[in-house]
Amino acid sequence: MKKIIVIALIAIVGFAQQANAQAKIEFKAETIDYGEIEKGSDGVRVFEFTNTGDQPLIISQVKSSCGCTVPSKPDGPIAPGESSTISVKYDTKRVGPIRKTVTVYSNADEPIKSLKIKGKILADGKSVLEKTK
Repeated sequence: MKKIIVIALIAIVGFAQQANAQAKIEFKAETIDYGEIEKGSDGVRVFEFTNTGDQPLIISQVKSSCGCTVPSKPDGPIAPGESSTISVKYDTKRVGPIRKTVTVYSNADEPIKSLKIKGKILADGKSVLEKTK
Protein backbone atom coordinates (compact mmCIF):
# COMPACT_ATOMS: atom_id res chain seq x y z
CA MET A 1 0.00 0.00 0.00
CA LYS A 2 2.83 2.42 0.85
CA LYS A 3 4.45 1.73 -2.54
CA ILE A 4 1.22 2.64 -4.35
CA ILE A 5 0.96 5.93 -2.43
CA VAL A 6 4.61 6.79 -3.18
CA ILE A 7 4.15 5.99 -6.88
CA ALA A 8 0.96 8.07 -6.98
CA LEU A 9 2.72 11.04 -5.35
CA ILE A 10 5.63 10.80 -7.79
CA ALA A 11 3.18 10.71 -10.70
CA ILE A 12 1.29 13.76 -9.40
CA VAL A 13 4.51 15.73 -8.91
CA GLY A 14 5.65 14.73 -12.42
CA PHE A 15 2.37 15.88 -13.97
CA ALA A 16 2.51 19.14 -12.03
CA GLN A 17 6.02 19.82 -13.33
CA GLN A 18 4.90 19.10 -16.90
CA ALA A 19 1.94 21.46 -16.47
CA ASN A 20 4.37 24.24 -15.48
CA ALA A 21 6.70 23.50 -18.40
CA GLN A 22 6.67 26.30 -20.94
CA ALA A 23 8.64 27.85 -23.75
CA LYS A 24 10.48 31.08 -22.98
CA ILE A 25 11.86 33.50 -25.55
CA GLU A 26 14.95 35.52 -24.65
CA PHE A 27 16.25 38.08 -27.16
CA LYS A 28 19.90 39.07 -27.39
CA ALA A 29 18.65 42.66 -27.92
CA GLU A 30 15.09 43.98 -28.07
CA THR A 31 16.05 47.14 -29.97
CA ILE A 32 18.09 47.43 -33.15
CA ASP A 33 19.62 50.81 -33.87
CA TYR A 34 20.36 51.33 -37.56
CA GLY A 35 22.19 54.52 -36.67
CA GLU A 36 22.49 57.00 -39.55
CA ILE A 37 22.46 55.18 -42.88
CA GLU A 38 22.29 56.31 -46.49
CA LYS A 39 19.11 56.28 -48.52
CA GLY A 40 18.82 53.01 -50.44
CA SER A 41 21.33 51.10 -48.27
CA ASP A 42 20.75 47.59 -46.92
CA GLY A 43 17.74 47.70 -44.58
CA VAL A 44 17.93 44.09 -43.33
CA ARG A 45 18.66 43.52 -39.64
CA VAL A 46 18.27 40.44 -37.44
CA PHE A 47 16.92 39.90 -33.94
CA GLU A 48 18.61 36.87 -32.34
CA PHE A 49 16.82 34.86 -29.67
CA THR A 50 17.03 31.63 -27.66
CA ASN A 51 14.31 29.38 -26.29
CA THR A 52 15.35 29.27 -22.62
CA GLY A 53 12.23 27.35 -21.62
CA ASP A 54 11.67 23.62 -21.39
CA GLN A 55 9.08 23.21 -24.16
CA PRO A 56 9.35 23.86 -27.92
CA LEU A 57 8.83 27.52 -28.86
CA ILE A 58 6.38 28.18 -31.66
CA ILE A 59 6.30 31.66 -33.18
CA SER A 60 2.88 31.92 -34.75
CA GLN A 61 3.10 35.42 -36.20
CA VAL A 62 5.38 38.46 -36.50
CA LYS A 63 3.79 41.81 -37.42
CA SER A 64 5.22 45.26 -38.04
CA SER A 65 3.67 48.61 -37.18
CA CYS A 66 3.67 49.69 -40.86
CA GLY A 67 4.15 48.46 -44.41
CA CYS A 68 7.66 49.94 -44.62
CA THR A 69 8.97 47.19 -42.30
CA VAL A 70 8.77 43.54 -43.37
CA PRO A 71 9.57 40.93 -40.70
CA SER A 72 10.05 37.20 -41.30
CA LYS A 73 9.64 34.51 -38.65
CA PRO A 74 11.48 31.20 -38.36
CA ASP A 75 9.86 28.09 -39.80
CA GLY A 76 8.86 25.37 -37.37
CA PRO A 77 9.32 25.07 -33.61
CA ILE A 78 12.53 26.03 -31.79
CA ALA A 79 13.59 23.33 -29.33
CA PRO A 80 14.54 24.18 -25.73
CA GLY A 81 18.08 25.58 -25.64
CA GLU A 82 18.10 26.30 -29.38
CA SER A 83 18.52 29.72 -30.99
CA SER A 84 17.03 31.30 -34.09
CA THR A 85 16.41 34.71 -35.67
CA ILE A 86 13.68 37.08 -36.78
CA SER A 87 14.73 39.07 -39.83
CA VAL A 88 13.44 42.61 -40.38
CA LYS A 89 13.74 44.57 -43.63
CA TYR A 90 13.14 48.31 -43.50
CA ASP A 91 12.48 50.29 -46.70
CA THR A 92 15.53 52.58 -46.75
CA LYS A 93 14.15 54.64 -49.64
CA ARG A 94 12.14 56.57 -47.02
CA VAL A 95 14.26 59.48 -45.78
CA GLY A 96 14.02 60.53 -42.14
CA PRO A 97 13.85 58.97 -38.69
CA ILE A 98 13.02 55.30 -38.12
CA ARG A 99 10.87 54.41 -35.10
CA LYS A 100 9.01 51.15 -35.70
CA THR A 101 7.70 48.25 -33.64
CA VAL A 102 7.76 44.57 -34.55
CA THR A 103 5.37 42.41 -32.51
CA VAL A 104 6.10 38.72 -31.97
CA TYR A 105 3.27 36.29 -31.12
CA SER A 106 4.25 32.89 -29.68
CA ASN A 107 3.45 30.17 -27.17
CA ALA A 108 6.11 31.53 -24.77
CA ASP A 109 5.42 32.48 -21.16
CA GLU A 110 5.20 36.06 -22.48
CA PRO A 111 3.04 35.40 -25.58
CA ILE A 112 3.28 38.90 -27.06
CA LYS A 113 6.68 40.58 -27.28
CA SER A 114 7.42 44.01 -28.79
CA LEU A 115 10.74 44.66 -30.50
CA LYS A 116 11.92 48.06 -31.75
CA ILE A 117 13.96 49.36 -34.65
CA LYS A 118 15.27 52.91 -34.77
CA GLY A 119 17.68 55.05 -36.71
CA LYS A 120 17.75 57.67 -39.43
CA ILE A 121 17.86 57.50 -43.22
CA LEU A 122 19.95 60.32 -44.68
CA ALA A 123 18.88 61.92 -47.97
CA ASP A 124 22.34 62.54 -49.39
CA GLY A 125 24.50 60.34 -47.20
CA LYS A 126 25.62 63.16 -44.90
CA SER A 127 24.50 63.78 -41.36
CA VAL A 128 23.49 67.20 -40.09
CA LEU A 129 26.80 67.43 -38.21
CA GLU A 130 28.82 66.84 -41.37
CA LYS A 131 26.85 69.51 -43.25
CA THR A 132 27.69 72.19 -40.68
CA LYS A 133 31.47 71.68 -40.97
